[in-house]
Amino acid sequence: MVGRTDEILDALPVAATDQEAASARPPWRAAEHAASRTLLRALLREAGADLAAGPIAARPTGRPYLPDRPELGVSLSHSSGWVAAAVGTHCDVGIDVQLPSRVGDRMLRLCCSAEDAEALAAMPEDRRRREFAWIFSVQEACVKAVGQGFRGRPWNVPVALGQQAGEWEREPERVRWRAPRGRHPLPLSLAWTEHPVRDGGCSD
Repeated sequence: MVGRTDEILDALPVAATDQEAASARPPWRAAEHAASRTLLRALLREAGADLAAGPIAARPTGRPYLPDRPELGVSLSHSSGWVAAAVGTHCDVGIDVQLPSRVGDRMLRLCCSAEDAEALAAMPEDRRRREFAWIFSVQEACVKAVGQGFRGRPWNVPVALGQQAGEWEREPERVRWRAPRGRHPLPLSLAWTEHPVRDGGCSD
């Protein structure tokens, strides 16, 4: 599930616990913090797991989890006024939303194969930004699914230009992912593991 921060906060009630947690953050981050958790609660209600004002906690790595529903994996993402949330039943999940932005040649070479980096560099600016955002959203979603976040070196996740589904072998785990083009207003990817939820939650 994905939406604009301002639209979510206008349309849905924010739990008091989320308002309190957001209040200690800078204004721009406070809004994204509140909106992402409000979106997650809406998604949980749709899945029949209404938490009402139950806690959404975070581990030292930033990985969110639900103390009252340890069998559910959850993931949150935000990017320049957009937020996304995902829930997995008995599996870890990772979600990432990316607002396309300028990307340099060094980042292209770091995150893409040499062939794809060359193809991206030759594209018009708008298309290059969007195509790279799709690639990086997959890479971020995968490392979130294993609870690593950016520390997991997302650029090591192999994603080909235009690829919409795949797997990432990361011993001893296998991560599956989807990048459903055409279904969302901007690049958004989801990843999940084949093992049960660990440590009560998934990546942020």
